[in-house]
Amino acid sequence: MDSRYRDRWIECLSDRIQIRAYYFPWGTKRIPYASIRSVKRVEIGAFSGKGRIWGTANPRYWASLDPARPKKSVGLILDLGRYVRPFITPDDPDAVEALLREYCEPGTSIEDSERGPII
Repeated sequence: MDSRYRDRWIECLSDRIQIRAYYFPWGTKRIPYASIRSVKRVEIGAFSGKGRIWGTANPRYWASLDPARPKKSVGLILDLGRYVRPFITPDDPDAVEALLREYCEPGTSIEDSERGPII
């Protein structure tokens, strides 16, 4: 598989995005681009994801493991049409967002930045 983006926790391949350490203890979540209904870019702060290294306090979102999240300011929420939405913080959110725009099905909503949810 051709990797177009890769950091310690997120990898964008030609057919899917992979989120390492999504499941306990270290399982990888593989999401085909065709499964993504929308992507929301959010600003993260003390109560909206920055302090959450892994997991959630809100059952609608699941933050994949990212020990560097407290130093980041942008997250991406992936709507897969399910109750729980993955919350990721790639090292280069602009590059991941651009790849999602390229690979996702036409009509997939990619929303601009807003304040993130309590996670």
